[in-house]
Amino acid sequence: MPLGKINYLFIGMGVAVIAFSYTAMYLENSADGYFSLYASPILLVAAYAWILFALLYRRKKGVRSK
Repeated sequence: MPLGKINYLFIGMGVAVIAFSYTAMYLENSADGYFSLYASPILLVAAYAWILFALLYRRKKGVRSK
């Protein structure tokens, strides 16, 4: 299996942040608001980068989780 449980967890976290950012922009109802101009674009770029990281992440061999 190419992706493990941790990968899917990381992807889910990224998708949740993306959904939150778009929802917050929609609820703000202002194109000039703080969240629409500053917070949301940073969160979106970070979330997409996090999903890319999640797709490429591999655990080191020999390390076991309890």
